[in-house]
Amino acid sequence: MFHVITERDYSEFSRKQIGEYTSFEKALEVAQNAIRGKEGLRYIIEKTDGHIDSYGNQIVTVVAESE
Repeated sequence: MFHVITERDYSEFSRKQIGEYTSFEKALEVAQNAIRGKEGLRYIIEKTDGHIDSYGNQIVTVVAESE
């Protein structure tokens, strides 16, 4: 599962989840469209595979992010 998140000016407090997708290509397309033409906005695509840590939180891996 791929999670698409937008973030403004590298602030974790401004993060908004755009959606969840099973295909990386679809997630990348949605992420690029979400930030197109918006100054200071960037995207992050995280992948989850169902594994959890000892605290019960899902383990996420960042697979793509804009500059």
